Amino acid sequence: MTRVFPRIDRAELRLVRLPLINPFTISTGTMYDKTFPLLTLSAGGLEGYAEGVMDPLPDFLEETIAGTMALLGDTVVPQLLGASLSGPAALEPLLAPWRGNRMALATVEMALWDLWAKWLDLPLATVLGGVREAIDVGVSLGIGPIDGTLDRIAAHVAQGYKRIKLKIMPGHDLALVAAARAAFPAVKLSVDANSAYRLSDFAILKELDAFHLEYIEQPLAWDDIHDHAVLQARLTTPLCLDESIRTAQHARRALASDATRVINIKVGRVGGHAEARRIHDLAAAFDVPVWCGGMLEAGIGRAHNIHLSALPNFTKPGDTSSASRYFHRDIIVEKLEASDGRMPIPPGPGIGVHLDRDFLDTVTLSVKEFRP
Repeated sequence: MTRVFPRIDRAELRLVRLPLINPFTISTGTMYDKTFPLLTLSAGGLEGYAEGVMDPLPDFLEETIAGTMALLGDTVVPQLLGASLSGPAALEPLLAPWRGNRMALATVEMALWDLWAKWLDLPLATVLGGVREAIDVGVSLGIGPIDGTLDRIAAHVAQGYKRIKLKIMPGHDLALVAAARAAFPAVKLSVDANSAYRLSDFAILKELDAFHLEYIEQPLAWDDIHDHAVLQARLTTPLCLDESIRTAQHARRALASDATRVINIKVGRVGGHAEARRIHDLAAAFDVPVWCGGMLEAGIGRAHNIHLSALPNFTKPGDTSSASRYFHRDIIVEKLEASDGRMPIPPGPGIGVHLDRDFLDTVTLSVKEFRP
């Protein structure tokens, strides 16, 4: 007898705020807490979870938390209630009418993938096509004084992390990288500008070639591909695109024009796991490695990232480091902790983690329940 995936019979949309242990500063500003939508989709006695990764203000991409809560709560989630879906692929036509809002729509898509994998009684990594039981992880270090940053690098190298990424911006770049490379000549080192530079800053970016970096991440505009291709032709250090890659079409244009030689795939940024796999496969066809970036996710989002990183072309260490680097307490029961630079794939069906509901209630700002 053929099993039929059950209808969505309940949904819950929360707004959650978790304080960060330390402020996290990049070129666009400083975060003191992580505020995010948390979506639960229920069907057949199972629950699928996902976090939204948009910011309160549109300083990373155009989306905002307020816009996402309205779009999901007023339109998208009610549309799913009672829907008969054969799996995540059946969701795409339902989401197709909504333009942009990739991070909002990813929240729905990822929750359904978790629910689908649980219904299949398989880990999400297996359903996605993953080939690993653990993944290499690096760390991303926010902007701060050079001496303090060197101390943080030393601490994370001692913990075995496989790559150190430094956030940079104009005025906080060459001296920092020179000091880091001099102190740690053998460490895999990369930098991330979060779109802080222009082509007119070429002289500064060219000097970074001397430090044998793994890559320079998103130096130019968040919505640019062309100028990154111009810049890459003048540099020996590979460029890595993040904000500029929101769809597989963006990835194809960037790869075909040699605007990027590494791609940072953030599943929440690109619209969900299906599009993330398309970008992964496309990059593999161009023989370009990918890695999984982070958005300071709590346990649900971090677990999704870890499972996605099990795919074969995720060959560079990602930002899926230990949750305890960011939060005193997470919203899940399980501890997502790296050991010697390796993060195990959470075992069990779906993303393999469970909500710590008592604690979650204490950090929830609002909650809305949906039923048919």
